[in-house]
Amino acid sequence: MTGLRSTWRASAAVLLSSIALSACVVTPLGYYDDYGNGESIAVADVPPPAPYYEVRPALPFVGAVWISGYWGWNGGRHVWVPGRWDHGRPGYVWQPHRWVPNGGRWNLYGGGWRRGR
Repeated sequence: MTGLRSTWRASAAVLLSSIALSACVVTPLGYYDDYGNGESIAVADVPPPAPYYEVRPALPFVGAVWISGYWGWNGGRHVWVPGRWDHGRPGYVWQPHRWVPNGGRWNLYGGGWRRGR
């Protein structure tokens, strides 16, 4: 009976892990902190949906800067990339990711820290 209970627990753990991980969104490299060389990092034939309203978690440390979430592009569809707290950079401001219409298509330009004025 102990072996059956142990097998059941292991199966339940695998099932719960699979369910939890199925909601994860994996984004390709370059979607975070793309310091911006002026080139688009994705092109789509459809505009992004309206942004999600995100509740900001508590400030994790003094000087934290909120980086808003955005619609990324992965697997041929828009995927929400959630916002996050980051360390501010003296003399720099965060420029968010942005979708720009271009000839009937949409280009995603990466966000990043830009020298402030």
